[in-house]
Amino acid sequence: MNRNSNLNSMVISALLCAIGIVIPIISPLKITLEPASFTLASHVAIFIAMFISPATAVFVAAGTAAGFLLAGFPIVVVVRAASHVVFAAAGALYLKKHPGVLKSFKTSQVFSLAIGLLHGISEVISVIPFYFGNNMGSAYYAKGFMVSVILLVGVGTVVHSMIDFYLAQAIWKPVSKTVKLPEKVSVNYNA
Repeated sequence: MNRNSNLNSMVISALLCAIGIVIPIISPLKITLEPASFTLASHVAIFIAMFISPATAVFVAAGTAAGFLLAGFPIVVVVRAASHVVFAAAGALYLKKHPGVLKSFKTSQVFSLAIGLLHGISEVISVIPFYFGNNMGSAYYAKGFMVSVILLVGVGTVVHSMIDFYLAQAIWKPVSKTVKLPEKVSVNYNA
């Protein structure tokens, strides 16, 4: 039974990883605020992985970063994607210890904001060496550090993260009723 459970978890992790790689590549839902752009739903697979288990969250976050590298994305995008391991692991561990967090809209949104802040801070930290190493596009320098890195990457990521978190919850709520996993977080509130 344990072998089937592990195989099931591995297959779901791999599918989420593939979804996490494909969405940014093919999605037409991109919002561009020069010099940054945001692809809606690009974090949904990572959030769903967080709802399953810490191991799944880390695997999917690391796998999507590796996928971006293999797909030829710019290195700054790959490093930003790699930083997702931080919020994915922290969020999944918190959910494992506090599975009731997602049972109310209010607590789930507070959790989403906290994860969004960690997500944004991680991405800002990952972009800073590229910015000060003069490895960013000229539009980043034209807008300056505060606008391009702090506002667009930092605050923009927090907002983007919260939108994707909400989408992930909307998807996970019905899916979690049919997918059988040894560990998972339930979303029971009416949204």
